[in-house]
Amino acid sequence: MPSTRTAPAASSIATSTSTDPLAILQQVFGYGAFRGQQGAIIGRVCGGGDALVLMPTGGGKSLCYQVPAIARHRGGHGVTLVVSPLIALMHDQVGALDEAGVKSAFLNSSLEGDEARRVERDLLAGTLVLLYAAPERILTPRFLAMLDSLHARGLLSLIAIDEAHCVSQWGHDFREEYLGLSQLHERFADVPRIALTATADAHTRADIVERLALESAELFVANFDRPNIRYQIVEKDEPRKQLLRFLRDEHEGPNGMDSGIVYCQSRKKVEETAAWLADEGLNALPYHAGLDANVRRRHQDRFLREEGVVMVATIAFGMGIDKPDVRFVAHLDLPKNIEGYYQETGRAGRDGAPATAWMAYGLADVVNQRRMIDEGEANDDFKRLQRAKLDALLALAEAHDCRRVRLLAYFDEDSTPCGNCDNCLQPPAVWDATDAARKALSCIYRFHQQSGFGFGAGHLIDVLRGKVTDKVTQRGHERLSTFGIGAEIAEQQWRGVLRQLIALGHVASVGEFNTLELTDSARAVLRGEVPVMLRVPADPPPRARKGARSSGSARSASAKPPPVALDEPGLARFAALKAWRAEVAREHKLPPYVVFHDATLAEMAREAPDSLDALAGISGVGAKKLEAYGSELLRVLQHTVIASG
Repeated sequence: MPSTRTAPAASSIATSTSTDPLAILQQVFGYGAFRGQQGAIIGRVCGGGDALVLMPTGGGKSLCYQVPAIARHRGGHGVTLVVSPLIALMHDQVGALDEAGVKSAFLNSSLEGDEARRVERDLLAGTLVLLYAAPERILTPRFLAMLDSLHARGLLSLIAIDEAHCVSQWGHDFREEYLGLSQLHERFADVPRIALTATADAHTRADIVERLALESAELFVANFDRPNIRYQIVEKDEPRKQLLRFLRDEHEGPNGMDSGIVYCQSRKKVEETAAWLADEGLNALPYHAGLDANVRRRHQDRFLREEGVVMVATIAFGMGIDKPDVRFVAHLDLPKNIEGYYQETGRAGRDGAPATAWMAYGLADVVNQRRMIDEGEANDDFKRLQRAKLDALLALAEAHDCRRVRLLAYFDEDSTPCGNCDNCLQPPAVWDATDAARKALSCIYRFHQQSGFGFGAGHLIDVLRGKVTDKVTQRGHERLSTFGIGAEIAEQQWRGVLRQLIALGHVASVGEFNTLELTDSARAVLRGEVPVMLRVPADPPPRARKGARSSGSARSASAKPPPVALDEPGLARFAALKAWRAEVAREHKLPPYVVFHDATLAEMAREAPDSLDALAGISGVGAKKLEAYGSELLRVLQHTVIASG
């Protein structure tokens, strides 16, 4: 949000009942203006129209239904129902709304019987502004009967469907319970709906429209670019050590490690990686669906509430995680498609400050992903689409040009080189691997010609490099015409050649032993009609960046660097404000960012307001927070000024 706004008088904003969206934004949430398409989306929904919103993580999706919910409730339309798939997200959203003075609640399995009945009474009375619930609860006869009662009295104001991509089987996070949400339109056809997602390609968008009956909805597609995220993709070579070097070089400073997420494909790898990072001195925790629910909740709470926690997780972790200061998202395994990659990397840098999306990627990733698609139980059309989506991700991983241009092009968005991804900052050297590719394909052909079946990548490379092994002599492959024809090429380079050939679909890895076979398109490569250009693996980045990155924070041993530049007194105020916020968050059992974002505290530290009216002019300070915390904030600021003076 913009950092400045016109400050209304503190006495007037606390009692306002305006239905004007901009007034609500300023009075309740403390922001001076809408960003991007927020104003148009909110206007559409406030007016009773349907909307389908595609907006990147951190773009302000929640406000697109929260502001209309408040406006319509003040106008007498009743309660907004928010469909949300995650308990953690419900807790944080309701906590944040409560801090802002908006009466909201959730219904989920975490509530005791008395608590649930109290929420139901408030719902039926129409006093709630927003109610959050999961689709499986909403579709029960009991819950639908409560909605019927509200609707009959004109008190069902709006239906907001968050994470709407979950309804699509083409998407990256399909959830079967979302399919039943079409009942809501059939049952309450006159109630406006807004469906929201951070990621959806053309196939997924069409599926959302069809399955949720949103044909009359206006489509809003925000800019997908996240310019504060730096994309880095490296070729796997001892990936754990590569990960640790990345974390130590780029995300560790005098005040410790940044908060971040490391994604792994399997539960076993999650636990092994978390244990290894912990042994290396990092505050690393595992998270996957196989862990006890209490352990998952405890680890998630620590990640949300503490600084410097590295969460090692499967994709079971992340959706709806609103922590704004996640400074990196790392992938130790290749995601399934670009939508998944974009959604997962988008959890970094929600506060707009610099963040990194790092991934290590190798031949085995390509083989495993292709095999999972080929051996899946889906129909041929679905498999064909999944292969195309994987191909797009592989093209991004193998790209020599700007990563951001490639990523945005997938979502039909034109852009120019960003100057901030690894390829822009250090353009990779490229070598013509066409001849090497032809040699590899010829060797695969000779295997089948001689033995009638194929062999794996390791054996193929041994033969190409002329390495005499027991397996080579046992099969008589030292007598093949292709034996040793690629001796001048290093093993790592050969792996890059094979990875590219599999990524481009010229070679297939099949069966339990991942044997290599030629596809129809291999003929064009063998004839020299298709060039194969490969990047030369880059050397590890120099460690010097660590000092440069951390220099601003060295002056404040008690806090991470603020999101804006501050002088010495400003840094002291920022540290004091963060310490005060931590106490409030613990008392209220909320993540610190729900009380105030770092950006809001940094603006307070810079401006040093000395009155309630001046404090009301700080972006992110709404009427309820001004009333609840204003005097305390002024006390902290004044005390810090005196102490530092």
